[in-house]
Amino acid sequence: MNQTAATTVLDIEKIRNDFPILKRKVNGQPLVYFDNAATSQTPQVVIDAIVDYYANYNANIHRGVHALSQEATDAYEQARKKIQTHLNAKEAYEIIFTAGTTHAINLVANGFRSFLKQGDEVLVSALEHHSNIVPWQMLCEVTGARLRVIPMTPKGTLDMDAFAKAVTDKLKLVFVNHVSNALGTVNPIKEIIDQAHSVGAAVLIDGAQACPHIKPDVQELDADFYVLSAHKICGPTGVGILYGKQEWLNKLPPYQGGGEMIDQVSFEKTTYAGLPHKFEAGTPNICGGIATGVGLDYMNTIGFDAIAAYENDLLEYATQKLKAIPGLIIYGTAPEKTAVISFNVGEIHPYDIGTILDKLGIAVRTGHHCTQPIMDYFKIPGTVRASFAFYNTKEEIDVFVAALQRAVMMLS
Repeated sequence: MNQTAATTVLDIEKIRNDFPILKRKVNGQPLVYFDNAATSQTPQVVIDAIVDYYANYNANIHRGVHALSQEATDAYEQARKKIQTHLNAKEAYEIIFTAGTTHAINLVANGFRSFLKQGDEVLVSALEHHSNIVPWQMLCEVTGARLRVIPMTPKGTLDMDAFAKAVTDKLKLVFVNHVSNALGTVNPIKEIIDQAHSVGAAVLIDGAQACPHIKPDVQELDADFYVLSAHKICGPTGVGILYGKQEWLNKLPPYQGGGEMIDQVSFEKTTYAGLPHKFEAGTPNICGGIATGVGLDYMNTIGFDAIAAYENDLLEYATQKLKAIPGLIIYGTAPEKTAVISFNVGEIHPYDIGTILDKLGIAVRTGHHCTQPIMDYFKIPGTVRASFAFYNTKEEIDVFVAALQRAVMMLS
């Protein structure tokens, strides 16, 4: 979609007015927020939903017969159904609320302790966030399974030939992100899932970076597990979602013990509740779950196709502007990527660039982005990462590029 069509679909001025924080100033300058890959901003409707919960029906869920508890329970379970619909999960009980993507990954990794043994292999991609590496390393240490890596190419894509060679009868589990948080690369997850399933291996997809831009269909993908975070899709922090196929969720043991996840408790034996409560021990982030549903409603009202088209236009515009800066190197040049640009300029440390940009009111991310293996591959300490959302504009990109040029001049 070209810029004219995308602008016709999205009323950017109206959308920006939905986000109170975009009106503020930082260091005396209008805020330019280009750190959306870390967390998205929150629209007023989500803020209102949080206030409404605490002001009008704050109560624990599933346990009370009084009116407030029933209202809170209904709202929380309605949010679960919204997420089910959004992901096209077969059943609402295949949606598990967690404390975040990291929590969801650890829940699955803990469960696989029961299924792996010495000689088994698990496969991780070279493009992963640390949260989709470390739990599996810990799993291998406990079980004796071998961790193998799908290598990457200089463009920031996965070496699919190497992946195909690693798909053997020893393979039991594959974990790969849908989109790289450091490079923006969109991975061929359907191909990965199909090949893994050909030898009976299960697949977990980290969708934290994909879900702000892509509406995944977990049934079409045939993913065994798909995880994401609310705070990247206009929702609150401290809420994650684990989708799991019913057959796998029934096999996995509970991750935590406590209230809500039980059926019957005695000092002799405890039996566990059915799905989804088996994995939701204790009082959850009720307000956060409800607000997550509101955030999804908001983004679906705008439309994910329109969001993707508009953000892709921003990505192309920013890429061309940045390429014109002498000495600037972009890391991650996959033919299919989301609105993320990671770069360095000459020998200037990314932290120094980020510090000056902040003084000029521009928020970008600097460092290794919890992807140290990627930085090691490129032999760099880190990058400056600018990541765009549907409420950003080309005018903001112009301000950012001018500020970057000023920073480079000061630091050269």
